[in-house]
Amino acid sequence: MNNQINTDVGIIGAGISGLASAHFLNRNGIDVHVIEKNSAIGGSIRSERRDGFLVEYGPNSALDTTPILHDLFSQLGIDGSLEYASEQAKNRYIVRNGKLIPLPMSPPAFIKTKLFSASAKLGLLKEPFIGKANPEADESLAEFVMRRLGNEFLDYAINPFVAGVYAGNPDSLSVKSAFPKLYQLEQEYGSLIKGTFLGAKKRRKSAETSKSKARLFSFKDGLQTIIQAIGNELENNVSTNAPITAIRKNDAGYEVDFSGGERSMRLNCRTLLFTIPAYAYNDLRFEFNFQLHDVFAQIYYPPVTMVFLGFKQNPTDMPLDGFGFLVPEKETRQILGTIWSSTIFSNRALQGGAALTTFVGGSRQPEIALKPDDELTELVFKELHELMGLKQKPELVVIKKWEKAIPQYNIGHKAIIEKIEQFEAANDGIFISGNFRGGISVADCVKQAFGFSKRINAYLEKTSEHILNEAN
Repeated sequence: MNNQINTDVGIIGAGISGLASAHFLNRNGIDVHVIEKNSAIGGSIRSERRDGFLVEYGPNSALDTTPILHDLFSQLGIDGSLEYASEQAKNRYIVRNGKLIPLPMSPPAFIKTKLFSASAKLGLLKEPFIGKANPEADESLAEFVMRRLGNEFLDYAINPFVAGVYAGNPDSLSVKSAFPKLYQLEQEYGSLIKGTFLGAKKRRKSAETSKSKARLFSFKDGLQTIIQAIGNELENNVSTNAPITAIRKNDAGYEVDFSGGERSMRLNCRTLLFTIPAYAYNDLRFEFNFQLHDVFAQIYYPPVTMVFLGFKQNPTDMPLDGFGFLVPEKETRQILGTIWSSTIFSNRALQGGAALTTFVGGSRQPEIALKPDDELTELVFKELHELMGLKQKPELVVIKKWEKAIPQYNIGHKAIIEKIEQFEAANDGIFISGNFRGGISVADCVKQAFGFSKRINAYLEKTSEHILNEAN
């Protein structure tokens, strides 16, 4: 085959995990080549300006939880266009009895809030004295919260929070896998309340920031700024519109055959880093014993649909003075929540206008996510009319359906990751990354990419030394 590319590391998938990994490896002087089957890089991250509005088709923002993010942005030269969320974005709302109730963000506000009953608040006094779970058990998030905090906090705090983060179900999510820091607080301190205060000192030493304290950020032109910057840096080391036709082992490492337009291409590499979603492995043809198809089939990705509404003026009499609101399942509504995008960041809407981003579906109501666009538009407008007093039609409607959106770290997920680790250990030079492992957020993916770049660098150095020793 004449159309061949030789490189150190072949990276399958050009989402944020693959691109960030390529960047970190490239900075270490390691040759990389990224293969992406779609026409555009970036995975679920896509930002677009339309009619004076900035639409985010995937994640709307990210949390500043690790210094690795700032290192990346500085290296890419995009730190100057960073934008942090407005002060108003600290205000969050939860729907209770059809009303938007502020989420208390301080002890005095918690005491006064109508979001939780007096008995639920008093029940927290018992939390430091509740015993730990069996560390061998894979407890659901719902079981964990019920045991430590009670039913009301599950219904009106954790349930909507999980809908906003995972589009998931707390009865199915594993606390150990989906919220490992929560689980570790109980195991290390015996109490969430004690652990929250005592764990702050440890986080300061590690330079990591808890998600509750982290600053929310984006860029002036949206999160796609990161994607464009890495894409420009990699230049010719990315192949798009490149479906893979075969993957095989050879004496030097691996061969990846893929379509490059009208040509058949082959990538020869010493190592392979996979960063694609779990379900995408079904599209790959392995010419060796790839033992993870059944494992990946266990990871559920519920459908989620984003409905963006753009208004030339504020469409409601209520002040849009916060991040937005989340809807508990107990409220039996047809949306998961709405982000007040134009309040959080500047330039998201026309001057004096408003941008609202609503999410529907998820594990809670997967069937709603797949409704026709006109029904979704009507449904969302009706919900926002009832909850926010929306009274005028939008100038812009943008709908994006993610049929397989966010991987669910459900009960049994730890066993899935252990099988992936066993496969990596048995197949030298194969590394498996992605947001089904190590966290689903942008920051989690970048942090994991940095870690994988270190692992791959160490592997390449080790195998190079072995080859030199063999030659001598």
